[in-house]
Amino acid sequence: MKIDDKFAEKIMASALKSGADEAEIYIIKSNNLTVEVKKGETESLEKSFDAGYSVRVIRDSREGFSYSTDPEDFMNCIERAVETSRWPEEDKYTEFPADNTQNEVDVFDPAVDALTEEKVIEMALDVEKSAVDADSRITRTRKTSVSISSGRWTIMNSRGTSKSFKSTFITSHTMVIAEDGRDNQAGWDYQGSRFLEDISFCDIGRTAAQRAVRLLGARKTGSSKGNIILDNSVASEFLAIFASALSAEAVQKGKSLLAGKIGKPVVSDKVDIVDNALADKLVGSRPFDAEGVAAKNKSLIKKGVLKGYLHNTYTANKDNTSSTGNAVRNGFKSTPSVGITNMFIMPAEGSEPCTPDSLISSVDNGLLVTEAMGIHTANPVSGDFSVGVTGIWISGGRLRHPVREAVISGNISDLFCNIVTCGNDLKFFGKTGSPSLLIKDTDISG
Repeated sequence: MKIDDKFAEKIMASALKSGADEAEIYIIKSNNLTVEVKKGETESLEKSFDAGYSVRVIRDSREGFSYSTDPEDFMNCIERAVETSRWPEEDKYTEFPADNTQNEVDVFDPAVDALTEEKVIEMALDVEKSAVDADSRITRTRKTSVSISSGRWTIMNSRGTSKSFKSTFITSHTMVIAEDGRDNQAGWDYQGSRFLEDISFCDIGRTAAQRAVRLLGARKTGSSKGNIILDNSVASEFLAIFASALSAEAVQKGKSLLAGKIGKPVVSDKVDIVDNALADKLVGSRPFDAEGVAAKNKSLIKKGVLKGYLHNTYTANKDNTSSTGNAVRNGFKSTPSVGITNMFIMPAEGSEPCTPDSLISSVDNGLLVTEAMGIHTANPVSGDFSVGVTGIWISGGRLRHPVREAVISGNISDLFCNIVTCGNDLKFFGKTGSPSLLIKDTDISG
């Protein structure tokens, strides 16, 4: 028996006969390959084929869930789902969506789907070689990897939803070490897309090398309060923390610093924050979410003002609104929660972006932050953070010397409220993206 659309229909009928008022089937099948290289040799190669399905049922407004990788086990899987629906209390907000619309988005690349192990190894070696060749001070690499995946997602429920799509993705990352006899520094870079043509493997290596070399000779700086520039990678990391506050699930659980702030200014009026699932080729793009609701392009913050939260079906019912198509799952073994697709910061209407060089030239004294350690330790509920950073000191509008062991601290809301200007160098790092950001009134300590 194959795990396919006919299999889903069979499970659906069996679940309804087994006592479920409503039923949902979620199927994932994917081929995955990750290659790591070091010193011109393949260090590891991990290859997997994942295929599995989950069953959600609703009975008397109670949800039950189970999953399996064995198609012959489907009746036991249904029975487990029905049995677990006895445990929760009745919840009037529990239901499956009735959504048969599907927006078009380009997320499948035959070129990625056709890649061989040998070609992926060659790509990873190209990344490493380009880093080592970029500068004689690059002495070694810590890790260089290329990952690819090709899969098919199917969802079907008893309210008429029946959808599937194919997708691919490819990502590459490297970290290298530069040494000059007196100091050593690390540098890294990353690129990711659903399409092979968007990845420049040699650029990844060269950029990582440049980031490492420019930090050689870094020294400590004094304490001050002033302007900083977050490069696009660091800005994206801060956005990933802030993104959790935009989840209606977090709001409803009392775990969001943006609770009760719809219609109010929450960040600088120089920026918008968008979550766009319909951007062709981006890693987080998809035609529908993990419940089958059509994906959307959502403007969450406009000129600094909060317009709304991200919803799945349950949180939307609870707030008497519509799902934004932001149901996510961590594979077929989990139930839906709320998550981002492609969230990014962009200049608000009327705010002109600047080149990174122009941002630097506008700073009299401040710090260009190129690396931040421990952003994940920021408190997502209060927004408070204190993170170690490295970067380059700016004086008189020019980059002067690399800086190490500095700390920036404050509150993420305040940080984003103090954005003065956006760069024109938007880049995505996974599912979050940002341009470089010029930010005023930031505490810097050495």
